[in-house]
Amino acid sequence: MISPWNAPFLLMTWKVGPALACGNTVVLKPSEETPFTANLLGEVMNKVGIPAGVYNVVNGFGPDAAGEFVTTHPGVDAITFTGETRTGTAIMKAAAEGTRDVSFEMGGKNAGIVFADADFDDAVNGIFRSAFLNTGQVCLGTERVYVERPIFDRFVAALKEKAEGVKFGRPQEKTSNYGPLISREHQNKVLSYYARAAEEGATVVTGGGIPDMDGELAEGNWVQPTIWTGLPETAAVVKEEIFGPCCHIRPFDTEDEVVALANDTDYGLATTIWTTNLTRAHRMAARVDVGITWVNAWFLRDLRTPFGGSKQSGIGREGGVHSLEFYTEMRNVCIKL
Repeated sequence: MISPWNAPFLLMTWKVGPALACGNTVVLKPSEETPFTANLLGEVMNKVGIPAGVYNVVNGFGPDAAGEFVTTHPGVDAITFTGETRTGTAIMKAAAEGTRDVSFEMGGKNAGIVFADADFDDAVNGIFRSAFLNTGQVCLGTERVYVERPIFDRFVAALKEKAEGVKFGRPQEKTSNYGPLISREHQNKVLSYYARAAEEGATVVTGGGIPDMDGELAEGNWVQPTIWTGLPETAAVVKEEIFGPCCHIRPFDTEDEVVALANDTDYGLATTIWTTNLTRAHRMAARVDVGITWVNAWFLRDLRTPFGGSKQSGIGREGGVHSLEFYTEMRNVCIKL
């Protein structure tokens, strides 16, 4: 099991729980950025009497290190991974040796679609949350927003107001609701996309840089929530996953147009659709090529439902019976009486 640095305990236990329940032993390699929750769970396992060797934690890096070692080891029967698509591709190649089972939840360039008949305030709040929660470090986050033309200008203005209202600070401070990115390396990556957007001619509605912070907080990996308009679909910030607090907003006129725009990506993880027309909601959900579709919501999760993506966003599903299927082997026992 290889788990990511964003939501490290949540995304790790989604795997560990059903695997152990099905009678497996597990070898977990958490992200080198966030290893402590996996180690703490190991201490709990030891304290409550889980036998040695059932829950194992291996810390380290990926290529030419712990990650590559555990994914190529012949004693590993199956590999489950949550993280970026390039890493998943490398792991899948490793899994081909020995024909091991794989279950991957990988990157996304998710679209949010807002129709003119949507509850306006709910849609603004929902897109704000999906674009900027956890400083945009959510694989299910919305980085492409398509808004029906009659409400486009009003929607952009409302989302701008919410983005400019965030309060930067420490998570334990009750007055703050917005934190830094995971690392300086990731900050540099996100800021490089901010610069590319400007180079490609984006209209920067808000953000695009680093907020002014006082004292030691100035050393944090801060970036501003950022909204762009005016870019073509070929622009880097519209095509490539950034994993930061940013989104590009574009108007649309017809269902066919917005379906084509939403599907014009190598990824297929999630989408969020905002409309009060239930018939349209079902019609759109069937046409957008993703693993997870939310209607008038985002990031709701019943753990019994399938979780995963299509295209380069993943293979296989987690959750409920789907986890049970992955962590067990279907067998046929035929006895002639």
